[in-house]
Amino acid sequence: MAKHDYDLVVIGGGSGGVRAARMAAKQGARVALAEQSRLGGTCVNVGCVPKKLYAYASHFATSFRQSEGFGWSLSPSPSFEWSRLRDNTAREIERLNGIYRNLLVNAGVELFEAHAFIEGPHLVRIGEHRVSAERILIATGGKPWRPDFPGAERMLDSNRIFSLERLPRRLAIYGGGYIAVEFASIFSGLGVEVTLVYRGELFLRGFDHEVREFVRDEMMRKGVDFRFGHSVARIEASEQGDRVVLDDGAELEVDLVLGATGRRPNFDGLGLENLEVVLGEGGVLEVDDGYRTATPSVLALGDVIGTPELTPVAIAEAMRLVAIHFEHTAPAPIDYQNVATAVFCEPNVATVGLTEEQARERCEAVRIYVTKFRPMLHTLADDPGRCLMKLVVDDGSDKVVGAHMVGHDAGELIQGIAIAVTAGLTKADFDSTIGIHPTSAEEFVTLREATRR
Repeated sequence: MAKHDYDLVVIGGGSGGVRAARMAAKQGARVALAEQSRLGGTCVNVGCVPKKLYAYASHFATSFRQSEGFGWSLSPSPSFEWSRLRDNTAREIERLNGIYRNLLVNAGVELFEAHAFIEGPHLVRIGEHRVSAERILIATGGKPWRPDFPGAERMLDSNRIFSLERLPRRLAIYGGGYIAVEFASIFSGLGVEVTLVYRGELFLRGFDHEVREFVRDEMMRKGVDFRFGHSVARIEASEQGDRVVLDDGAELEVDLVLGATGRRPNFDGLGLENLEVVLGEGGVLEVDDGYRTATPSVLALGDVIGTPELTPVAIAEAMRLVAIHFEHTAPAPIDYQNVATAVFCEPNVATVGLTEEQARERCEAVRIYVTKFRPMLHTLADDPGRCLMKLVVDDGSDKVVGAHMVGHDAGELIQGIAIAVTAGLTKADFDSTIGIHPTSAEEFVTLREATRR
């Protein structure tokens, strides 16, 4: 007779939790998954998927303007209907929720649509049920974090911004991470007057500095108002909506304020107090190489362990976790240094590997290759928007240790470049590759003269 009800109980139905549950079940494990909200986690419901769909919507205004230079006449002028975008996106998310459900059911995972509370190293209360498990996996993801100042409760967080009843005319965004930057671009592209307030001197901390400056200039040209070096002191109700008072006394009259000041691990009502765990910087769970917490039967992955908060990272961790605990193999550790990522602002940002600043710290000598140009798409449209492409090379080994792009579909392009960077290819390998002409992408294999060393 089995010692426990399940071999694995997964708490959290996001990408990492669902993948771990499915793959463990396919190995013959008895698996249950508990999710009190919708399946798919942040990414599907209030993150990557709706954000990318909204980003697509915001790009059409530029595309319509550009089309005139290529002979198209749009008469009468195009119009935008917020409710149609919102409702169509909601239907797509509902469709994806169903796909996740079918994947779990077809894999033999028992699904509990209820809150899970850990009562001990092997015991979980899920709704009205109490079950035991050989292993418990915490995959509860993150939640928006809100700073404490007068009126902070008036800010909407990124979880709620997708379901607005109507499109605001004026929007203030507080924050400087990728969520803040993406929504600034999205709403600006939809015709909203956007002001972004950030306490730092420049947004997208951790990205390549030259990239950050380039994106700032392009977004300013598109009409986004930046208030760098300032914090929000308080938010007050006003006749028009909200009055945002900054630390220097300046006031912004807006219809809505979006708080995008970061995310924290979602441990609400989880029962961590009933376990022996160690919390690291930012409140994340510390785990060993096998994703075990200080309580060996309790595992964790994804946003709750402090690795890059990206869906593909959580999925990769889930696959590796299952390999270790249910396939009993020893897969290589994940290389977090070369995880490609994108910011779906306008223009797009995508990057893989080291920034120039990181390379200068880690390499004895570097070579930097940069090109900034106006893409062919913009020529007939008389669009001044530019593109940036950048390679960071370790001078000693000639390896390309970083690649960065700002421009149309940067994420699509850098995904391919990420293979080369991960494989450790050299600048000579890039140079020996014949480009596809005429494309923006060919610039990555035609950069011959170093911009600086």
